[in-house]
Amino acid sequence: MANQSIELARFVTTELKRLADPAKAPAMAAYMKTTQAFYGVPTPQRATIFPEMRRRFAPADQRSYARNVLALWKLPHREGQYAAIAYARQHPQFITPASMPLYERMIREGAWWDFVDEIAVNLTGTVLLKYRDESRVTVERWIDDRDMWIRRTALISHLKHKAETDADQLFDHCLRRAHETEFFIRKAIGWALREYSKTEPRAVKSFLTKNRKRLSNLSYAEGSKHLARAGSR
Repeated sequence: MANQSIELARFVTTELKRLADPAKAPAMAAYMKTTQAFYGVPTPQRATIFPEMRRRFAPADQRSYARNVLALWKLPHREGQYAAIAYARQHPQFITPASMPLYERMIREGAWWDFVDEIAVNLTGTVLLKYRDESRVTVERWIDDRDMWIRRTALISHLKHKAETDADQLFDHCLRRAHETEFFIRKAIGWALREYSKTEPRAVKSFLTKNRKRLSNLSYAEGSKHLARAGSR
């Protein structure tokens, strides 16, 4: 319902204004290196409004879910976008391949790590895990996308898959982006490998050893961190 999205945006805006601490806003913007306005509501305080947001504004269907997420996403202050991602995560029945265009839009428009990483790990990563066959075409397109944030998403969408990781796909994605000089891509490769090494240290160690010359120093160092701590490096 269109009215629900309006009421949801109004509720979140009212609550964020109530919790606002303008003295904190400049530092929050500086940390995120953005000119976008903040209310000055840190994460713990923002989290207090989310249970009520979920209870009062549950979407009836996929269309309502997307409409409500976008109503929050379009709010002018950055905490509005954080609320949009939180709302998207609150309704797992709609975290499906049908929502991938919505998440892709948010990644392209957000274009910074605070948005992208949350979406990649907790939304697109969930779709990739639960609907691997249906989402394969999308993620294979993303790994070669012109948008760096989309490529980063393809890499770190693997993070929470643990024993269910598609290792062949993960390693292929890492190698397809190994030539890049972009910090956020090199870091993402290492991050993905490091997380998988907690589940399959031998496989990651073998991959790192075999591809040492192809991987950047940053990717290799990040990918090796857990192995080093576990004495498997």
